[in-house]
Amino acid sequence: MVIPEPLTLYTADGVRIDAGHARGDGNVCFVLAHGFTCSWRQPALRRIAGALNRHGGVIGLDFRGHGRSGGRSTVGDREVLDVDAAVAAARRRGYERIVLTGFSMGGAIVVRYAALHGGVDAVVSVSAPARWYYRGTVPMRRVHWVIERRMGRMAVRLARGTRIAPNGWDPVPEAPHEVVGRIAPVPLLVVHGDADPYFPLEHGHQLFGAAADPRELWIEPAFGHAETAATPDLIKRIGAWATGAVSAMPGRGNTPAESPG
Repeated sequence: MVIPEPLTLYTADGVRIDAGHARGDGNVCFVLAHGFTCSWRQPALRRIAGALNRHGGVIGLDFRGHGRSGGRSTVGDREVLDVDAAVAAARRRGYERIVLTGFSMGGAIVVRYAALHGGVDAVVSVSAPARWYYRGTVPMRRVHWVIERRMGRMAVRLARGTRIAPNGWDPVPEAPHEVVGRIAPVPLLVVHGDADPYFPLEHGHQLFGAAADPRELWIEPAFGHAETAATPDLIKRIGAWATGAVSAMPGRGNTPAESPG
């Protein structure tokens, strides 16, 4: 992957988003959406971006409240506006095909964005929750403590630099499984590991089951969770799937409204 071009984007609600762009050959751009407490600048995301860069351009972004971006995290709600700013930046750079590729929280966000906003050409959701408020695993009980408790929010800000909005959701946003059916006819790939310590396989099956064709479900043996567990082979296969999926799609001609920045 080439040294990324630094980008400063602004969302429709005025949040400054830190991002980076690696130019790729062709007309495909991957918008790379990280998981909770992560950043596009971290080694795992940079490694994934480098692998996807062999298949097209890549725009990685830090969601609000993460890394060098402004604002506070709403843990999957208003982050759709962050994705919108990145999609608009890709369109301004001349890319005709946009592939949203999200991990964990980022996977839920790209599903919601594609369903509610449209204007993209393929969606890849890796290790994503199908529904909100899941507490069935020890790691997810810890995540909820971090999000819901003042001490938890303070701890994650000090340890990871992640700033979380203190007041929760009002109203509760649509869960991924409630809207994923609206993504069609855009191709959707759902990837889930059978060793995921956060979200068991039922989340991948629920998301896939609520979607409409064209869709694929990859159950990955011995795959844990999201960016840190993704192997080079998995990312290579995702890149190949995405380029094949968009090449099979007819011209769309529905560029979304661009955010400033």
